[in-house]
Amino acid sequence: MTRILAYRFSAFGDVAMTAPVFREFLEQNPDVEIIMVSRKNFEALFAGIPNVIFKGIDLDDYKGFFGLRRLSNELIKEFHPDFIANLHDVIRTKVLDKFYARKGLKVFKIDKGKEEKEHLTDVWNLNKVQLKKTVERYADVFRAMGFQVTLSQKLRPLSENKSGIGFAPFAQHKGKMLPLEKSFELARILAKKNTVYFFGGGKKETETLENWENQIPNTKSLSGKLSLTEELHKIAELEVMVSMDSANMHLASLVGTRCVSIWGATHPYAGFLGFGQREEDVVQVKDLTCRPCSVFGDKECYRGDWACLEEFNIQKVIEKI
Repeated sequence: MTRILAYRFSAFGDVAMTAPVFREFLEQNPDVEIIMVSRKNFEALFAGIPNVIFKGIDLDDYKGFFGLRRLSNELIKEFHPDFIANLHDVIRTKVLDKFYARKGLKVFKIDKGKEEKEHLTDVWNLNKVQLKKTVERYADVFRAMGFQVTLSQKLRPLSENKSGIGFAPFAQHKGKMLPLEKSFELARILAKKNTVYFFGGGKKETETLENWENQIPNTKSLSGKLSLTEELHKIAELEVMVSMDSANMHLASLVGTRCVSIWGATHPYAGFLGFGQREEDVVQVKDLTCRPCSVFGDKECYRGDWACLEEFNIQKVIEKI
């Protein structure tokens, strides 16, 4: 049994994207085992994937150079890996790579395509093209080790009985999120024909969504009420998920639920469309040459008017559903 030690510590959506890749890679390579090292609270993302051992850590326990050296020693002692897969490629994981390389282990890391993405998000670049999907970038790490892997890009529904619509109106950055009044109106229209379940997290989001539940009949806020395992189970039972370009889209992919995704400053061209999700289910303002201006949605609008979100027509989401 070949053992691969893989690590990716954040962001939540990016870690979630590794799971369907692991599943298909391990099905095609049954004599391989992956040790996935990530934050403790991400464990449910990998539940039920054969040959994945999840090792949850608290990064605060391994601060600085010496902390990372201790982590690398602990992981080698516990798991004796044959290969190292750096699926993150940030300073912390580069340091871990060096420790493993010194011990004679072969280290393979993700090519994030930084230069391509910088060119894609240059507002003066009018020739925007689809870049390699992030899930393929993850798969490339295993291919570089000499393994064969072909990603199906097909959803695998975990539940046969599906009903209701999920709606996750929040995202980490303003550039990825519809104005709340548009999201409220979208929820109100969707709830006329379907039960709408709200997803969110944190005190402020939970308060907002509970207010919406009180104002819009046929809606239910699940924000702050579910564990990650319970949330995945609920998303699996939905007919469709409506999400920003956010982690909820990737959670829907993980449990085989179709997602209608809303994109503002970001764009599927950067490679972050959910695994198995259809490009026809992407909704965005198409005639803005400045899009995408950001890979993560964390930049201020260079025009100053957030046209990609303010001019967004919610009717287009309703038509998809």
